[in-house]
This record gives sequence, structure tokens and C-alpha cells, in this order.
Amino acid sequence: MRNKYIESFEQAQLEGKAVPEFRAGDTVRVAVRIKEGNKERVQNYEGLCIAIRGQGTGRTFIVRKMGANSVGVERIFPLYSESIESIEVLRKGRVRRAKLFYLRELKGKAARIKELRRK
Repeated sequence: MRNKYIESFEQAQLEGKAVPEFRAGDTVRVAVRIKEGNKERVQNYEGLCIAIRGQGTGRTFIVRKMGANSVGVERIFPLYSESIESIEVLRKGRVRRAKLFYLRELKGKAARIKELRRK
């Protein structure tokens, strides 16, 4: 049971944000605003969404990409963060789980996820 004042505050925070519908297994491109000194730039982070957790303003998602020398790099993003400029869904994946942490142990072609075909 959550406090009604906290819930009303969170609803006000969520109203201005347009977040696309995506789930674990989808390939996403997250445009993140990065501040360096007095300059600000946008950097894209593209990878596979392996988990979504939380509720309300505390909702987060984990994106995993393959970095240099085939090293997996994971990053946790708050879904309604001010630093996220946009989220773009590139591919819908066909998976049967909500959390894809088993991909951490897989390498190469074994770590691929089939694309969801629409009829």
C-alpha cells in the first residue's frame, strides 16, 4: 500500500514523458544527455534490453551491449530520467522470460535472439 500523496506526485512526474512500449529481448537505442564541463552532448547507447524492474518513477531497465574485444557492457537506466532524451525500439525479440541474465554466460551466435515476426 503506497501513500496517496506520493502516488499523486509520481503521476505528475510521469505525465510529460513519452516512453515507447518495450520489454526484455528488444534491441533499443537510448539517447543519453552527457554533461562535460559546461558543454552538453547526446550519446547513443544501443543494445539488448535484458531486464525491466520497479514501478512508477523508480522503474529501471538494463541494456547490454558488446563492447571492444567482445566484452559485455551493461548499463542501468532509470526509465523516467531527465538525462534520457529518447528511447527507440529497433527490434522486437522473441523471448520467453522477463529477465535475460542467462545471456551473460553465452558468447557469439549462442547469444542471439530471434526477431518477433508479426502476422
